[in-house]
Amino acid sequence: METFLAVLLILGLIAASNIVNRFIPFVPIPLIQIGLGVIAALMPTGIHMTFEPELFFVLFIAPLLFNDGKRTPRDELWNLRAPILLLALGLVFVTVFVAGYAIHWMIPSIPLAASFALAAILSPTDAVAVGALAGRVHLPKGIHRILEGESLMNDASGLVAFKFAIAAAVTGVFSLPKATFSFILIAAGGLLLGALLSFLLIRLSVLIRRLGMEDVTVHVLLQILTPFIIYLISEEVGVSGILAVVAGGIVYAIEKDRAVSPQYKLQLVSASTWSVLLFILNGMVFLILGISVPDVIEVIYRDETLNNFMVAGYVLAITALLIVLRFLWVYVYSLVESRRLKTEKSPLKTQLIISISGVRGAVTLAGAFSIPLVVGDGSLFPERDLIIALAAGVILMSLVMASIFLPILAGKEEAVDEAAQPQNTELAARSVVIDAGMTMLRSLATENPGSPTQPALLEFTDKIDRLCAPQPENDVATERFRRLGVEARLNGLDAERAALRRMLEQGQIESPVAVKMEELLDHTEAVLCRRFDTQVKFSLTEIQRLFSGLFTGRFNGEEGLRAVQNAESARKAKIAMCQAAVSAVSAEMSEENRQASQRVIDKYERLESRLEQGEGWSKDGVIDDEKLELKLKAIQEQRDTVQQMYQNGAINLKVAGKLRRFVDQLETSIWED
Repeated sequence: METFLAVLLILGLIAASNIVNRFIPFVPIPLIQIGLGVIAALMPTGIHMTFEPELFFVLFIAPLLFNDGKRTPRDELWNLRAPILLLALGLVFVTVFVAGYAIHWMIPSIPLAASFALAAILSPTDAVAVGALAGRVHLPKGIHRILEGESLMNDASGLVAFKFAIAAAVTGVFSLPKATFSFILIAAGGLLLGALLSFLLIRLSVLIRRLGMEDVTVHVLLQILTPFIIYLISEEVGVSGILAVVAGGIVYAIEKDRAVSPQYKLQLVSASTWSVLLFILNGMVFLILGISVPDVIEVIYRDETLNNFMVAGYVLAITALLIVLRFLWVYVYSLVESRRLKTEKSPLKTQLIISISGVRGAVTLAGAFSIPLVVGDGSLFPERDLIIALAAGVILMSLVMASIFLPILAGKEEAVDEAAQPQNTELAARSVVIDAGMTMLRSLATENPGSPTQPALLEFTDKIDRLCAPQPENDVATERFRRLGVEARLNGLDAERAALRRMLEQGQIESPVAVKMEELLDHTEAVLCRRFDTQVKFSLTEIQRLFSGLFTGRFNGEEGLRAVQNAESARKAKIAMCQAAVSAVSAEMSEENRQASQRVIDKYERLESRLEQGEGWSKDGVIDDEKLELKLKAIQEQRDTVQQMYQNGAINLKVAGKLRRFVDQLETSIWED
């Protein structure tokens, strides 16, 4: 029960961290989550967890890296293979060698082998932390890809170096040729085995589908199990489980691209499930890190042989050393590459961004906690608590420094990119976003020929054509016209709502149908306004309806069935609501808003005309929920595409904002009808 309550509290803190981030967006979510974890651990009845490194790797690192391998563009990684490999392999071993000797020189109580172990576990950058920071400050595209590729690869090299350093510290024996051969075997074996296992699991999914088992839940469950299966089998064989899950994710993405049928239903459920899973796992990684910090600090604080200020100084010195080493490595590579290609070397700002972006994270802490308690002769591992404290301190310092300096550097970089961006970038990106929603609807129509997907696609296409029609060039006048139109539309909605409630009081329409129609009015108003007060009003209305439905039962039984079948009364009610809206908008018409108001009136009159002819209303008397749901799914697909393009660096913040407004307008037009 205690474990269940702890997990429940952690999930609540994950949600709280995102709410807090809305109020202090300049602080990255990882730092907020670490802070909340510290608070949770310090409370009198706080959370105290035993950190199990092996469980941590399989439960958190495996699925997160599998997803990173799945979504990272393969062609871009291949084009950047030289800097990625130099950072993921060369820099790791240089860090182990240089930082290892430096740590031993600075803290003689830590033996040389143990110093190498600490340097090795500090060498990998954290993929989760890099992704969180990149999403916040919008790193330039090339830098983002280099950091992603490095964080996917250097976990394995750092952990292998750590493994041999620990073995040397425990046994006192080290062989460089043996270590080199083992590293090649472990890395190559992990890549090959991960790719093979992923391919076999994909073939298993295809076989299950051919046997007639099209249950989406089964296939999504198999996808979720894939990284855990790959990691556990790889580690059991003795190769790198981390590289195995990365290779498995890449193979999964390749097979998905090659699939003849996109299986969009499966993709929708899979994307939704993975988004929730990754959201939880990302949050738990940093919360658990925060929960572990007080215990680490307490051990050091109570150790009378250690000066607390000296430990803090060690953390600052090691963090600075890692950044300087990284900067020098990037600088030398840039200098050599520019001379080889006879081009200008990378700007200093780019080199600084790459240097500061090398944040450490959960892999470092998990490795530090995996240090054995005793060495080969049975004595305690030297300075184990201090090593763990230094690792935790460097993690926090690297995150804090990146949070402070990256927005300054990357913000200026983004302004340069934006100024140099071609004028047609927004139009090209809009085409990609539009195509994402339409492709989804086309795929669903192909999979289910008899469903309402085809009519939904036609209506969706018509909405896009109208929205993309040429607009006046004067942005100020266009915005003013839009604002006046929204005001007129809201005036019409108020009149519709008043007319609907009046008819309900007079018994001209059944209660369940009236409730459903008012719900659609609230949806339309919320989408039109996009204001906090309207969203709160809408949420409170939804809660009120939920409880009234539970206690009165008006959505069930014979009354509900009779209401659903009463399409004629609903049609007449909507006609009356349109007439009331036209009267209200006409009464508020002035010279200033005449054109916008007339446009709203024309919409109402066209809808009224269709309703009088018996068109434009579904058979249940309310709305074709399935068609609306399909169109809203397409809208969500477009929003996801905008976010993905922004995170990948394909568009900048300004273009992303314009695309989001375009999708909002499309959603508004859908709800208006």
